[in-house]
Amino acid sequence: MSRLTPLALSTLALLTERPMHPYEMYQLMLLRREDRVVKVSAGSLYRAVERLAADGYIAETGVEREGNRPERTVYAITAAGREAVRSTLEQMLGEFVNEFPEFPVAVGEAHNLPPDRVAELLAERVARIREFTALIDAGLAHIAEKGVARHYVLNVHYTRAMLMAELDWLEHTIDELRSGRLHWTAPTD
Repeated sequence: MSRLTPLALSTLALLTERPMHPYEMYQLMLLRREDRVVKVSAGSLYRAVERLAADGYIAETGVEREGNRPERTVYAITAAGREAVRSTLEQMLGEFVNEFPEFPVAVGEAHNLPPDRVAELLAERVARIREFTALIDAGLAHIAEKGVARHYVLNVHYTRAMLMAELDWLEHTIDELRSGRLHWTAPTD
């Protein structure tokens, strides 16, 4: 069994809750802010649903129609889909995968800019991370008010913890750059 993509896993995970049509899945992902963790659009979700159906991980259970809206096919997860979720989660949780984010590349090549400019850019990143963290905190407060169990939003807590670690590193590095404690050879033209 091949490993599911993050979008396929998220789609199947929704269907472990109950049968749904793709538009409902998409709206639920947006409501839960999963679009901040998984790259998803309506089109990519519909394509994922088609692939999951073709692979036998989900099956049509019926068609719904509300008012003048078009018919919507409802899908449910199959036994093979549940096994794919279990297997993929075990792989994703237990294995380290270098995901090649772009920020470490930029940090590794930052020596190509003057240190004061690097400090300025990193300070801008700090401001953006603080704004994003404030949004996360507001979302977590809203989730807590609704009584959503923490285990459903562990990914949000993880994201926040990673952002806090990055903030700590950024602030330390900015301080080193501004104080001159970080040796820096200025780029030459």
